[in-house]
Amino acid sequence: MFPPISRRLAALLCAVGAVLLVSRPLAAQPTPDPWRLSADKIDPSHYYGVTVANGMLGIVSSPVPFQVKNVVLAGAYDQYGRGRVSNFLNSFNLLNMYLEVDGRRLGAQDASNFRQQLDMKGASLTTSFDYGDKATISYTYYALRHLPFTVLMDVSITAKKDLALTAASVMETPDALRDAQNYYNEIDRPHATLSLLTSSAKSPTGKLTLCASNSFLFEEPHGQEPRIIHEMWDNNMHLMKFSKTLKAGQTYAYAVAGSSITSAHHPDPLNEAERLTIFARLEGRKRLLEFHQKAWQDLWASDIQIAGDAQAQQDVHSMLYHLYSFSRAGTDYSPSPMGLSGLGYNGHVFWDSDLWMYPALLVLHPDIAKSLVEYRFNRLDLARRNAFEHGYKGAMYPWESADTGVEETPVWALSGPFEHHITACVGLAAWQYYCVTQDKDWLREKGWPILQATADFWASRVERNGSGHYDIKNVVASDEWAENVDNDAFTNAAAQANLRAAAAAAKLLGRPANADWALVAQNIPILKMPDGVTKEHATYHGEGIKQGDANLLAFPLGTITDPSQIRKDLAYYETRVPNEGTPAMTQAIFALLYARLGDGAKAQHFFQDAYTPNLLPPFRVIAETKGGTNPYFATGAGGVLQAVLMGFGGLDITPLGITQRKTTLPSGWQSVKITGVGPGRKTYSVSR
Repeated sequence: MFPPISRRLAALLCAVGAVLLVSRPLAAQPTPDPWRLSADKIDPSHYYGVTVANGMLGIVSSPVPFQVKNVVLAGAYDQYGRGRVSNFLNSFNLLNMYLEVDGRRLGAQDASNFRQQLDMKGASLTTSFDYGDKATISYTYYALRHLPFTVLMDVSITAKKDLALTAASVMETPDALRDAQNYYNEIDRPHATLSLLTSSAKSPTGKLTLCASNSFLFEEPHGQEPRIIHEMWDNNMHLMKFSKTLKAGQTYAYAVAGSSITSAHHPDPLNEAERLTIFARLEGRKRLLEFHQKAWQDLWASDIQIAGDAQAQQDVHSMLYHLYSFSRAGTDYSPSPMGLSGLGYNGHVFWDSDLWMYPALLVLHPDIAKSLVEYRFNRLDLARRNAFEHGYKGAMYPWESADTGVEETPVWALSGPFEHHITACVGLAAWQYYCVTQDKDWLREKGWPILQATADFWASRVERNGSGHYDIKNVVASDEWAENVDNDAFTNAAAQANLRAAAAAAKLLGRPANADWALVAQNIPILKMPDGVTKEHATYHGEGIKQGDANLLAFPLGTITDPSQIRKDLAYYETRVPNEGTPAMTQAIFALLYARLGDGAKAQHFFQDAYTPNLLPPFRVIAETKGGTNPYFATGAGGVLQAVLMGFGGLDITPLGITQRKTTLPSGWQSVKITGVGPGRKTYSVSR
């Protein structure tokens, strides 16, 4: 024990030490770029690619020079592999290349200073590296936004000393495809020679024909372009190549434009792939990039701008970029949980699109959101048939859906026959589209048929066991660890919301509403525990939950509005989500609700917990679970974006349109500005 003077001396020495420690310069951390994700220390064994996509065609990056991992086309499904259900297909990889310098083919071991950068604003990925003391090389590829089936790759080579190069574009048939046919054509025109490298193949069962074609774009005047040589290696691979000599200091640039399309998209995909490639070739690189950049500029008019948290700004831009990349206006396609980032979940469409991704798209780009509802409308007849097969009325949407709209859940998964809340999610998405757009013609033509059929389903689905006991028994809850339970909180409340939305639509349109809808809605029970916490389902006893269920009654359903009840439910269920093995969705709802309750510290905590433990190198792509390795989880991105838009930004989708409510920013944030909201392209802001 120190005597008094020694204690004071010790305190003084500690204070001096603290001052010296604080004064010691710290290594400056670079401020995250709001629009660019850069990777300059790439470990190929821990590399999770980033996707460049245009809502129809997705290109997934690779750490290998001049390679891309895969090319995925929306809407291209066939049955193969496990499960006897439809699966996404990899299309032809029409951007794979190789480069030879002085007769040596470059491999990954030859590349130094290897760096990749995703430009989210312009939707492109650039790779650059050095080849010893001979050359600096870069290439950039784009999934052209204005041309849904077309891609472009720019290549630039700067010689450090005199060298000879050979560049090849390689077309290889993916393993799952069969009966490949390879073609090479040269079409002479007065101002160009069009060299077309083309392949077609059948999907595993022969259901689809998949085709791809590409062409070199040179900057030299016609007649001075390099001579192109075609080589057929085997039935599954062929290439075209050219050679060039460069002087030290000289930079040479060329490009590859190509198109990939299937018989799911066009009745004559082989000829159409070549026509689209010729179109791109004769448009020329400059015009292609101008139109692409203009299309993305228009998309980014709807943006989220964050002051006070540079890393959150970059991450939110990445989430928006991926949702924009995975969806497209003017289609009837709806994104799967992994979007166009690969073959995850077989490319199937779940509630992930209707409840998690759709609201952010609806608020920022109603034209894109319309495609997701169109997907459901065009498959309404199959949903009616599904209800009929299960002994119900109306329409019962499948838990997993692909191209046709039949149930695509593998038979070993109980969610197929029992996870019925998907039907309410579809109905509510249709109602929300009207709420945001106020488009009564659309409601009459497409929204009403969905709402009427889904409401009729619930009226037939309940078991009428007396007043207040119109039970919905034997379901898989939205917390999917709860299988074959009765009166699941989310299922019951979503059914109520679906029934009431159908009645509201009938009133707006002057249609006679089914009087049974209101009766059923008011008698579906929402269960409580003895302490007043909303009970997840009839036999719930406090076990861990896979994902949000009871808390979804506060948002997005709005069934529970009392702040004290919302707090009570949050306090209970936030402790029952395990740290690992659960999807990145639930914590985003916690963040949203705490922001609306005025708790900025908890909003910040759950905002971070919703996605940062799920990030994978080198591009901060989101995995489905903490410690998971299956990016890109667009569902999680959709949930976090709702936390920002509807939580921190206070936006509300109401029957009268989009409104703004009082809310709280996460700790550390100074402001949020949301631009291009709704049909009126309005701006909303929240500041401290």
